[in-house]
Amino acid sequence: MKKKKYVNSGTVTLLSFAVESECTFLDYIKGGTQINFTVAIDFTASNGNPSQSTSLHYMSPYQLNAYALALTAVGEIIQHYDSDKMFPALGFGAKLPPDGRVSHEFPLNGNQENPSCCGIDGILDAYHRSLRTVQLYGPTNFAPVVTHVARSAAAVQDGSQYSVLLIITDGVISDMAQTKEAIVNAAKLPMSIIIIGVGQAEFDAMVELDGDDVRISSRGKLAERDIVQFVPFRDYVDRTGNHVLSMARLARDVLAEIPDQLVSYMKAQGIRPRPPPAAPTHSPPKSPARTPPESPLHI
Repeated sequence: MKKKKYVNSGTVTLLSFAVESECTFLDYIKGGTQINFTVAIDFTASNGNPSQSTSLHYMSPYQLNAYALALTAVGEIIQHYDSDKMFPALGFGAKLPPDGRVSHEFPLNGNQENPSCCGIDGILDAYHRSLRTVQLYGPTNFAPVVTHVARSAAAVQDGSQYSVLLIITDGVISDMAQTKEAIVNAAKLPMSIIIIGVGQAEFDAMVELDGDDVRISSRGKLAERDIVQFVPFRDYVDRTGNHVLSMARLARDVLAEIPDQLVSYMKAQGIRPRPPPAAPTHSPPKSPARTPPESPLHI
């Protein structure tokens, strides 16, 4: 700096550069990506006899049970990302009529060809009908329902669809090794898994499946992505009886990881969001202007 003829200490020549835009969850939704929502409900005997008030499946005339509350809280939000509002609903761990066959992948609506129910109310109706017809049994196997949804996710991998499986369960998982293998295989597919644990059981295995601290593996193979989110329902029971607020917190926390999981899959596959549909080129004729009614919404 003391030298009069000093110019600089050198130059930096930029030979090339690239601009990479970060795509968001909403970019994909605006581009038409559909969320395919599937529910799987635990019908094992550890839930207790549904006809008794101590059961987690008890259908009180006055309030929803934990299964119905959890399903409603998550479903009411995620349904808006699926245009046809038709949701497959499965049960596991029950004996089915007429022969008492144990199933870990049965349709709640009784239709083996099409397990889809219309809207969240349709799932709740099918769930209540199943409680009256099947016999709660066991064990608690997750792998069949995970594999069921993975088959659907594998069929469409172009970014136009993304599957979310909600498992609601009360107990200790019985097929841990098979479930870990199914999740590791599913991690390379457009798919996420939400597990909500109801009741007072220990859920240590569910925390392991969550994979937040240690990525799960099977037979020495690590999952490509973290696709599982687990929350215990008891952490969201409001002692004051304010179910609306507590279920809103539940939905927020269980759905918090879905956007990043969807984006991580799209980036790994090199899938860019499709452009949003073009707006109509002409506007429909306007109706005569009317004065809005007096309402707090217009203040």
